[in-house]
Amino acid sequence: MPRSLVAGVLVIGVAGGLSAPASAAASWAPAYDLEGACVTLQAFHGSTSLGYVWKDSVGYGFKSAVASAEPFRLEATQLGRYLLRDGDGAPPYQSVVNWIWAGNEYGARADWTVSTDGTSYKFVNTETGQQAGSYLGGLGTGSATFKLAPATGCAAIPDVATGVSGTPAPGVDSSGKLAGWIDAHAHVTAGEAFGGALSCGDAYASGGVAVALKGCASHGTLGWGALLEAIIAGTDPINSAEDGWPTFTDWPQHDTLLHQASYFRSLERTWKSGQRVLNVLLVANRVICELTPEHTSCNEMDQIRAQAVYLQKMQDYIDARSGGPGKGFFRLAKTPADVRSIAAQGKLAVTIGVENSELFGCREINNVAQCTTADIDAGLDELQALGVSGMYPVHKFDNAFGGTRFDEGVTGAAINVGNLISTGHWWRATSCTGPSDNEQPLVNDDIARLLQLGVNLPAGTILPVYPSGPICNTRGLTSLGSYLINRMIDRGMIIHIDHMGVKTASAVLDIAEQKNYPGIASVHTWADPALINRTLGVGGFVASYAFAASDDGQDTPTFLDEWRTHRALANGSKITGYGVGTDVNGLGPQAAPRLNAGSSPLTYPFTAINGTIVAKQVMGTRTFDLNTDGVAQYGLYPDWITDLVNQAGTDGPALKKQLLSGAEAYTVMWEGARG
Repeated sequence: MPRSLVAGVLVIGVAGGLSAPASAAASWAPAYDLEGACVTLQAFHGSTSLGYVWKDSVGYGFKSAVASAEPFRLEATQLGRYLLRDGDGAPPYQSVVNWIWAGNEYGARADWTVSTDGTSYKFVNTETGQQAGSYLGGLGTGSATFKLAPATGCAAIPDVATGVSGTPAPGVDSSGKLAGWIDAHAHVTAGEAFGGALSCGDAYASGGVAVALKGCASHGTLGWGALLEAIIAGTDPINSAEDGWPTFTDWPQHDTLLHQASYFRSLERTWKSGQRVLNVLLVANRVICELTPEHTSCNEMDQIRAQAVYLQKMQDYIDARSGGPGKGFFRLAKTPADVRSIAAQGKLAVTIGVENSELFGCREINNVAQCTTADIDAGLDELQALGVSGMYPVHKFDNAFGGTRFDEGVTGAAINVGNLISTGHWWRATSCTGPSDNEQPLVNDDIARLLQLGVNLPAGTILPVYPSGPICNTRGLTSLGSYLINRMIDRGMIIHIDHMGVKTASAVLDIAEQKNYPGIASVHTWADPALINRTLGVGGFVASYAFAASDDGQDTPTFLDEWRTHRALANGSKITGYGVGTDVNGLGPQAAPRLNAGSSPLTYPFTAINGTIVAKQVMGTRTFDLNTDGVAQYGLYPDWITDLVNQAGTDGPALKKQLLSGAEAYTVMWEGARG
C-alpha cells in the first residue's frame, strides 16, 4: 500500500562528522536514539570514503559531494531496528539481487537493524542478515560503515498526534497516593487473540500506523469478517469500505467490534489526560477461534501466551519510538510496587490479567473435568511468571471450575450454542429468588435462527426451554474451582467474579469473607448488585462498563446511574475510588453519542481531569468528536471522562474525586491481597 505522508515530526540532530572510522576492535551496540532523525549517510570501506548515498532511478548509489546526498528519515520498528524513508518517502529495501532499492511500502526486507560504536553505524537487513555497503558500484550487500550527519528535506513519518498539550498534574499526590483514573478491563492485545484474524488491525506495528491500521480484505464487503461482524454487532456487511488508514470512512466506530480501537497513540492520549493504570486482559475463546477460516492455534492457553509476547513487544516498540529501553510511557507492572513506581515517574502502569473460558485447559465435558489440580498449579506458575496479576476463573461457558452468568437475548442464544460445543450440554437453569442471572427466552426462536447460519449441532439435539422470571445457573463452584480460588488467594492474585453465575460467585465470596480476602473485583457490569455489595464488603474493587453518561439510545444502562446505584448500596460508603471498564476490543460496543449531545455538547478544546488541554483527535484525514462519534476509538476516553463529570451535575466533584482515586483504590486492593 503506498505510504501517505503527514507533517509534524521535528528534525533532530545526531552525532556525525567525518572522523576516522572505528577500529576493528570497536564495540558495537544497538543504536536506540535515531527515532525521527533526518540524516545523510556517508559510507566507508575501512578508512576510505565511498561517498554519500544518493538516489538514482531505481535504487541508490554514491556521490562524493555532500550536496548530492539523499536525506533519510528513520522510524523505529523495534528496539535497535528502523525503517528508513528517503526524500520521496520511499523505504529502501534489500532486493533479492543484492542491490538496495526504493520500495513503496514497509515489508520485512525494509527493516534494518542498526548498531553503533559511538561514531559510526552499521545497517544490517533484519530479514536477510545482509549488511549494507557497496555492490557493483551501487548501494547493496557489502560491509560498509556509515557516518550520519543532520540533514533537511526529509519526508515526514505518518503518525497520529494526541491533541493533548499543557503540563499534567503529578501521577502521585503529596501524600504518595496515585492520582489518576483506571481502566480495569481492556483488550489491547485483541489483534493477536482468537487465532489472530478475528480483529482487523493492531495496537502497533513495525511499519507504523499505515500497517497497524490498514484495512483487511476479509472484513470488506461480504467478506467473512464483515459477515461475522454483522451477526455480532448488526453492522452493514454490504457497504463495508474497509479503507482504514488514512481515511477511516468505515471504521473505527463505536459499534465496529472486529476492528482495532486501541492504537498506541490513542493510549498515549488517555495517559496524557490522566489515566494511570491500564489492566490488559489477555483474552481467548477456542470456539470463536474455530469459527474463523484463518487462524493460528485455537488452544486458549496458546492464545494467551501469544498475547503475553505481543504485550512485551508492544512495550519494547513504544520504547523504541520514544528513544530507547525504558523511555516509553507504556510500562508493564507485575506488582503493586511496580504500579507505584511507574506512576511516580508520570507513566502508565499496565497490569496483566486473563479472561478465557478454558483456563489451563479446564473444560468440562458433560460434567467431567478435563484437568487436574496439578494442571492448575502448573498453570498458575506459568501465568505468574508472565506477570499475570488476576484472572476470570469462569468466562462465557461453564467449565471445570463453575457455572457462567448467562448472556441474554440473541447474544445469549449464540453463546449458549458455544456452551454446547464446549461442554456437550446447554446451560441449565432453575427459578431462583434474590440475586439472579440474566433471563433466557421461553421459546427457542433465537437459537433456531442461529442454526440457520450453518452452526452444526449433533443430530437429534434437543433445544432448551427455560423458566420464566428470575433464573440461576444450576452449576456452582466445583471442588476444582474451590481449589483454584484458594490457590489464587495463597498467591495474592485478583479474583474477577464477573461472568460467574450467581451460585458460583456467591461461593467464591463466601471463601473471601471467611479468609478476609480483599482481592475480589467486578469491573465491567457483569455481576448482580447484591454481589457488588459483598465485593465492597470484603474490600474489593468495583468499576462500571464505560456506558455513555446519559441515554445514548442503545438500550443500555448509563454510567452515572450505575455509579449512583453502587454508591447507594449498603457498603457503598466503602468506595474510596471508582473505576472504568471499557472492554475495548472485547466484542462489546463502546458508548454511542448521548441523545442530548446536540443540546448539551462537550466543548472542544476542554480541560482534562488532570489539567491538560485536549483538542479533537485527528487520525489521518478523520477528526473525531465525542458528540457525533461517541467513543469510536480509545483516544476518545479523555473526552468521555470529562463528559461524565460535566453531565453529573452537582455530583460532578464527587465523581471526579472518585475517578481520580480509582488507580489508588485498585492498587490498595491488590496490596491487601498480597498481604
